Amino acid sequence: MDQITLRVPVTVKAKVTQALKDKILRNTDQALSDIDREMQNLEFQAKRMMTEQAKIDAQGLISLRARVEEQKQRLQAAKAKAQHDRNEAEQLAIGSEIRQGTLEQTVVVQVGDDLGKLMGTEILVEDDKIVAIRQ
Repeated sequence: MDQITLRVPVTVKAKVTQALKDKILRNTDQALSDIDREMQNLEFQAKRMMTEQAKIDAQGLISLRARVEEQKQRLQAAKAKAQHDRNEAEQLAIGSEIRQGTLEQTVVVQVGDDLGKLMGTEILVEDDKIVAIRQ
C-alpha cells in the first residue's frame, strides 16, 4: 500500500475584532444570568422540597440537603468559570488571535509525505470569514 486516507485535525483561530469581543462578552453575560436564574430557582425549589420532606421523613431531609448543597456547589463552580471567562474576554487585545476550536480534514498521504506539516494546518477567521489557511 503506497497511500492511505486520514482525517487530521485543523485548528480554527479567530482574529479578535471588537465585534467578536462584544459577542464573547454578551455570551458570558448571558451564561452568568442563566446561572443566577438557576441558582434562584434551586433555592426556591429546595425550600419547598425541604418543607415537604420534613413533614414526611427526617432521614430523607438529610439526603435532600446534601443533594441541594452539591447542586449549589456545581452552580457556584460554573459561575466562577463564567466570571473567569468574562474577565479573560475583557483582556483580549484587538488584533490578537484566539483558538476557537478544531475541525477535521480528510487527506490522502503517500509514502514520503511530511505528516508533521499536515498536522499543523490552521484556519484563521475574522468576523466569520476565512482570511488565511496556514500550514
